[in-house]
Amino acid sequence: MLPATFKLCAGISYRHTRNMTGLRKNAVVAIHHELNRLAGPGPSSWIRQVRRRSSLLSSRIEEEEGYNEEEISYLKQGEDALQKAISILSEQDGWTIETMAANGDKVLSKVLPDVGKVFKLEVMLEQHPDNLYKELVGNMEQMGDWNPNVKQVKILQKIGQDTMVTHEVAAETPGNVVGPRDFVSVRCAKRRGSTCFLAGMSTQHTNMPEQRGVVRAENGPTCIVMKPCPEDPNKTKFTWLLSIDLKGWIPKTIINKVLSQTQVDFANHLRQRMAANVSEEVAHAC
Repeated sequence: MLPATFKLCAGISYRHTRNMTGLRKNAVVAIHHELNRLAGPGPSSWIRQVRRRSSLLSSRIEEEEGYNEEEISYLKQGEDALQKAISILSEQDGWTIETMAANGDKVLSKVLPDVGKVFKLEVMLEQHPDNLYKELVGNMEQMGDWNPNVKQVKILQKIGQDTMVTHEVAAETPGNVVGPRDFVSVRCAKRRGSTCFLAGMSTQHTNMPEQRGVVRAENGPTCIVMKPCPEDPNKTKFTWLLSIDLKGWIPKTIINKVLSQTQVDFANHLRQRMAANVSEEVAHAC
């Protein structure tokens, strides 16, 4: 799996925001305005869930004390990642199918101004959203144990309950068509009602400069959305929005193939991981 993070067109590091006054208030206003815009005629249920809780989400940034300027910047980047990703996912028009698997898993794509080509994985998983959230958020650093596309995920810093900065190392593709890449990302994990979100964007961190022999790639906007299936709450509609700049001189046709296949592979590896977890729980219960 290539990590779920994202870059705003204003720049991934947001250095210019660190000296701005009223940063928390600006973040709150931007998020509230965007969620109100999204909740126009006929919004989907998960957007309505986010909107209902948006005041709580926003007030927490505004009211919590004790953060320094760098931490506030990371909090804002995480909220911006969620805001932008929701905006993209709420637009249903313009998507074209990249890959369709026999089991119904599919990857779609579209080209967005100022962002470029984005990919969207849509699958149905035989798991409750809570179990998937626990695996992808609570056990984030163990992802390299079950996903061969990931060598390592390390949490560099936690800010509050929902935000963290991570370093991810992605494995090279077969034949080294795409060599090893790494990412420094700010991630924002949210739960709104029965829907779970994991959004993020590329950022910078003093403890993780660029590594020798590894290309520092950029991501965004991206977000994983886990929503219970209406017909069966123990199943999850799993959506993964992905946008990546791998850097280097790689033909677009190869990039498109690699990214769409990475998403399909991730769904299969995640299924295997969750099945193994169930088997382990059953074994312990016996």
